[in-house]
Amino acid sequence: MAARSNSSKTRSTYRCTNCGFTPPKWTGRCSECNAWGTVEEAGGPTVRTTAAGPVSAPARPIGQVDATTAASRPTNIDELDRVLGGGLVPGAVVLLAGEPGVGKSTLLLDVAAKAAGPEQRTLYITGEESASQVRLRADRINALSPHLFLAAETDLAAVLGHIEQVRPTLLVLDSVQTIASAELDGAPGGPAQIREVAAALIRESKTRAMSTLLVGHVTKEGAIAGPRLLEHLVDVVLHFEGDRHARLRLIRGVKNRYGATDEVGCFELHDSGIIGLPDPSGLFLTKRSVPVPGTCLTVTLEGRRPLVAEVQALLVDSVIPSPRRATSGLESPRIAMILAMLERHGGVRMGKMDIYAATVGGVKLSEPAADLAIALALASSAADTPLPQELVAIGEVGLAGEVRRVTGVERRLAEAARLGFTHALVPPEPGKVPKGMRVIEVTTIGDAMAAIPGRPGRLGRDPDRKGATGRRTPRQVRDADSEENRRGRVDLTDEAQRAVPNYLDIPDSADELMRGWEEIEPD
Repeated sequence: MAARSNSSKTRSTYRCTNCGFTPPKWTGRCSECNAWGTVEEAGGPTVRTTAAGPVSAPARPIGQVDATTAASRPTNIDELDRVLGGGLVPGAVVLLAGEPGVGKSTLLLDVAAKAAGPEQRTLYITGEESASQVRLRADRINALSPHLFLAAETDLAAVLGHIEQVRPTLLVLDSVQTIASAELDGAPGGPAQIREVAAALIRESKTRAMSTLLVGHVTKEGAIAGPRLLEHLVDVVLHFEGDRHARLRLIRGVKNRYGATDEVGCFELHDSGIIGLPDPSGLFLTKRSVPVPGTCLTVTLEGRRPLVAEVQALLVDSVIPSPRRATSGLESPRIAMILAMLERHGGVRMGKMDIYAATVGGVKLSEPAADLAIALALASSAADTPLPQELVAIGEVGLAGEVRRVTGVERRLAEAARLGFTHALVPPEPGKVPKGMRVIEVTTIGDAMAAIPGRPGRLGRDPDRKGATGRRTPRQVRDADSEENRRGRVDLTDEAQRAVPNYLDIPDSADELMRGWEEIEPD
């Protein structure tokens, strides 16, 4: 084999004085930071081919690699451990990003105090506050530990010196945008500084088997500030979300090399700190003694976790030529499509009305499974008739008025039954029904609107459908004790269809409607 040859050719290199980017040739504007006139010639280093050198450790079969050293350690905060996949892995670097004031520093200070122990020192480095300010927060949330060390630094060399002196098993850095290296030009938070700081901390974490938690800033668009390379370098990327006017906080896993990325951790913000919420569904519900028009309940999936949420709608006569359409916690384009579908296929005229739609508790509903609940809430408000309080609606609604299947229906129904709901409107073939719950399968929005007491539930322009006094094919009903449910299907014969009452003969009150459902039994 021919030996590798070293080339002694030289060529000029260029470097941006603002961000440190090295383009292959001179340009008037830096392609990384878009600054003009900052690209300068940086000399002509020798370009040579790298020859083979010694390795740090010989390669081994993957089955002989010891995986016990990478076992995760719990943080003693269950909701955070759920998102991390069991806890913090030694040597892992976690980036937690979120808007200002959402509670990132408070949560990580609590994590640092609970993870500290006689054999597990924790080092908390703050670059945004003084040490006394962090101490005041620690007193407020009761995050004091003799094994938790605190330092206020903004220089990378000083941070590495603290790591060498304390030798922690967990490092919390708040935040990565405030640390800078004196060997590089540019202000803290610049792309070159963030690259250097992240690379140095990752190198220390891997060498010392030290878990590292980095706090990251976000831009006004919600993206993590700094170069996208930062998200590629770290092992785990978490987003801390929440409305500053609400108590609920959510941690979503965006990237996780040690676990799944479809988990969500729920927290509640208090004056005394942030606590985990193993059962957050109660935050999204309104407790009332009597039902009111314009509200409907649904079950949404946040990752793998089902959450019962409430959708509210209010329709009033408009006094301006262009009626208002306002939403909170819901996507405006989705609401517009549901309104058009209700007018075309549900016979609900809302063109000259102001429409307001929102969720309760600050939760954001973006998945299509909430479409059916939104449509029923709008129709209930238009009819000024409340839906039964024990009813949940799950399903995606198409523009043709059909109700489509969604994922995780069995898990959603189990959560609704656990919270005491007894009736549900779902798409066809929902699977196993929980004990004590009555499930009605609907295929069109007209079938679903029959749940509104006093409304005939007809389709807007279907000539084959009749009004409240007509006959039609009954919807399928399942309960947990039926043999059909155990088989996973319902087969209604002609005799069974005659035995089931007409669903279009809707009672005038919600109580009569619920009693009518209780009498429905499949043949």
